[in-house]
Amino acid sequence: MAAVTDGLRGDTRAISRESVVNGLVLLGLVAAAVLGAVSDEPFVVTLATKVAILGLAGVGLNLALGSGGLISLGHAAFFGVGGYVAGILASHAQNYEPILTSPITIEGTQQMLIIWPLAVVVGGAVAAAIGALSIRSSGVYFIMITLAFAQMIYYFAISWPAYGGEDGLPIYVRNSFPLLNTLDGLQFFALAFGVLCAGIFLVARLNGSHFGLALQCARQCEHRLTSIGIAPYPVRLIAFTISGAITALAGALYADLNRFVSPDMLAWHTSGEIMVFVILGGVGRLCGPVVGAATFILLEHWLGGLTEYWKALLGLLLVGIVLYVPGGIMRLLAGAPRHA
Repeated sequence: MAAVTDGLRGDTRAISRESVVNGLVLLGLVAAAVLGAVSDEPFVVTLATKVAILGLAGVGLNLALGSGGLISLGHAAFFGVGGYVAGILASHAQNYEPILTSPITIEGTQQMLIIWPLAVVVGGAVAAAIGALSIRSSGVYFIMITLAFAQMIYYFAISWPAYGGEDGLPIYVRNSFPLLNTLDGLQFFALAFGVLCAGIFLVARLNGSHFGLALQCARQCEHRLTSIGIAPYPVRLIAFTISGAITALAGALYADLNRFVSPDMLAWHTSGEIMVFVILGGVGRLCGPVVGAATFILLEHWLGGLTEYWKALLGLLLVGIVLYVPGGIMRLLAGAPRHA
């Protein structure tokens, strides 16, 4: 009985420690943005906003990768699709040209409250279509199929002259949100940070639900899931679809941050960078992608000014994390995960 009690206390301490670390990570991100605004350093606010948005993209991938074991190299497709939804709607609104005139008239818009749901729906639909085919495979075949679909969408964007083709599509004025001045760096950060927190909360609730348990069971031993009457395929497909929708929302925010969308958002290296965020921070950890995105962006900022080969140093760090700290930076900060 004493051993059981000690074990329960250990679990409680582990959960409490990770919750504290998650809170400190998010508070640190807010502090960086506020200090940047107070010290009149808008570049720092922009970096903090970029961390929040790319961290959200990593949170989306982490649902599929960390909880479902779906190693996707195609999440750039959803990230870019979300960006293009924002860019296309904004460009038509700015040019006063409808997107469609027949059979019904569809106008462009610069309202984020309209753009975001559309980005989520379109990104989720693309993820569902890709997942419906790719999830039937596994391992390296799944990786290559998701990569192939992402590259197909990338080349389609390059050959789409109506929306900039290879040159990309500018968004001249940042899209609007009620009661906020989105052109103000700190207010736009607050918006991105709020969406990040909502994404983390959603993934946390999913992971703690019966659906999350089924998804983890599908990752660990799908035969056990099948034996209790639950088919792994629809569970994985739903998770992949939600994952793509979250990443598409991040893409819409990223397009607004840069006021520009281009095929680079769809390129394979974008998928690789999102996966790096997850691996650096910690696969399956709620705030792992945020920590990974912050580490990546800070290294890019500091080392990028010293040498153009800074990614070689990033590669060494990534190798060290994989070999010696497989739980990522969050394992160093919060210890082993509860179910490690």
